[in-house]
Amino acid sequence: MRLYAAVARGSFRRYATYRAATWAGVFTNTVFGFFIAYTYRALWEIRPHLGGYDLGAALTYVWLGQSLMVPVAAMGGGIQDDLEARITSGDIAVDLYRPVDQQGWWLAADLGRAGYHLLSRGVLPLAVGALFFRLRMPAGGAAEAALTWAGFLASLVLAVVVSFALRYMASLTGFWLLDARGVRQVTAVLGMFFSGFLLPLTLLPPALGAVAQHLPWAGMVQIPEDVFLQRRTGGALLSGLALQLLWALVLLGAGRLVQRAAAAKVVVQGG
Repeated sequence: MRLYAAVARGSFRRYATYRAATWAGVFTNTVFGFFIAYTYRALWEIRPHLGGYDLGAALTYVWLGQSLMVPVAAMGGGIQDDLEARITSGDIAVDLYRPVDQQGWWLAADLGRAGYHLLSRGVLPLAVGALFFRLRMPAGGAAEAALTWAGFLASLVLAVVVSFALRYMASLTGFWLLDARGVRQVTAVLGMFFSGFLLPLTLLPPALGAVAQHLPWAGMVQIPEDVFLQRRTGGALLSGLALQLLWALVLLGAGRLVQRAAAAKVVVQGG
């Protein structure tokens, strides 16, 4: 565990090095937050309580979504860039010689990246949004608010793990396709649509929305958002966390099988 903690810390410091890129990203997320927030406000003024969200909840959904987009890597990226580059160049063969679990190594690196992006590109756009719009923070007594924050943080960690597991498997297809960019584009589109990043999944047609809320992508944005907005409390909160945990375990297990097959392919090819 000390090794993985060191990898996570190193990844955090690595991303903190690129300060200009961070500020550019914060600016971009904030500008898009304004665009989408005003679009939502126009829509919700015509259709109040659309999808079960009132205007305050909808605006909070927008800004929280902008804050989660990069930490959760809803559109791909993160360790995916490094892993795909190493597969393409053949440097991945050196990685496989390391006496460490590859999946654990890359997961630790992605958690470090997500931690840095949460503190920079997550907190700052949300703070700017709170200055210009009336956002909804966790309400209730101290115990209820603390439980909501604790549930949200747990859901956020699981969201990063689910996202990592999906991106990790997409990157490993490069062992067979030699270029995983096509798979990456497909997974990015699926992630944007089914995670609830563009619109809450309750706005989809009922049958499609019901299915989407049980797919792994829902655990990346929709469930953390609903926990924060206290739409998931009590049993609904536990069921949401359980769904995220289930998908995390299933996808990590599937990724380990794909990793094993990919490593065997490198050996067969003499890599």
